[in-house]
Amino acid sequence: MPHTLQGLTVIDLTQNVAGPYCTQLLGDFGATVLKIERPQTGDDSRSWAPRTRQDEATTFLALNRNKKSICVDLDHPMGQEIVRKLSSKADLFVHSMKPGSVESRGLGYERLSSENPRLIYCSMSAFGETGPLKNLPGYDPLIQAYTGIMSVTGYPDQPPARAGVSIIDMATGMWAFIGILAAILERGRSGQGSKVTASLLETGVAWTTLLVTNYMATGKVPEKAGSGSPLIAPYEAFQTADSWILIAAGNDRLFANLCQVLDTPALIQDPRFVTNKQRVINRDDLHRIIEARTKTDRSERWVQLMQKAGVPCSSINTIDKLCNDEQVDALAMIKPVPSFRLPDFKIVDVPVAVNGQRASLDLMPPELGKHTEEVLRWAGLSEQEIASLRKERAVS
Repeated sequence: MPHTLQGLTVIDLTQNVAGPYCTQLLGDFGATVLKIERPQTGDDSRSWAPRTRQDEATTFLALNRNKKSICVDLDHPMGQEIVRKLSSKADLFVHSMKPGSVESRGLGYERLSSENPRLIYCSMSAFGETGPLKNLPGYDPLIQAYTGIMSVTGYPDQPPARAGVSIIDMATGMWAFIGILAAILERGRSGQGSKVTASLLETGVAWTTLLVTNYMATGKVPEKAGSGSPLIAPYEAFQTADSWILIAAGNDRLFANLCQVLDTPALIQDPRFVTNKQRVINRDDLHRIIEARTKTDRSERWVQLMQKAGVPCSSINTIDKLCNDEQVDALAMIKPVPSFRLPDFKIVDVPVAVNGQRASLDLMPPELGKHTEEVLRWAGLSEQEIASLRKERAVS
């Protein structure tokens, strides 16, 4: 990846998933990211399961490359002063602490920006910085529940289910990253920093855009649709002779092509299915007819036939298949890092390329506190001052 953000220094006070994903993206694009962690324990995700054979937490490894780790006690006055000193020399300050928590430690936007007017300050929270819930903590599944995402996930006769990936956390990291990029451009014009805010709740609401719009238009509360969509049919999973496939015939032409593959040409002119509107109304009948055909052969065979006919479809893969997929390999999205301290470690790259290049891999996920002295020396502290900070246990 071109080092677009090279020369920018980031003070990173984030942990868990959303914040670290944002700051990892900044590092992937060339910024120097100084990750501030608690002494002894570090980022919460360092203690999460599952773990590698070398007893390192996979979540931390997935979200903290291209960073330097420095251990600072934010509850110690000398530790707070160290972070302010670092921020005075930095370009960006990113945190995911509860509203009020950073301010109580003298690390709020007003104070840091008064000392460094060019500082871009990014605050990430669960419920946002205003409103009755602003001080509450939150996690990805909590926000999926709060925003109604869980109410439309899964099948009607099943208990509530969350999406199986961290869609709220990682997307919040992306929105924060986008806001930071906009602030960098604005600083280039005005010379002044900005405050960027993002929250898990705002991300969750944004992901319901289509559902909210449909509800506003019809007054009908969206319900669970399993693997399907309330907007299009057929657009869902179908059982085959050996497993399942997903078919996404998103328009009349694709539906006609599907009918030819299934050897059911009469469906093209059937009044129940002649338009997408009619197919949605008669979704259950259509599903039964299509599935009666797909059950007659194996998934691999149907996928071959449908892809040849230009019908969007896929087998429903497990993660082990994804990791060994020819197309994923061709895109170099999952790649080994043979020189890393974990010999079998692989990274999932950023899903965007610039001139064919993806993330810069300058630093692998750091061991806790590995760069403390290096960063303190960068901030201008002498060896005597560093020793004093260690003695006071303000850093480690």
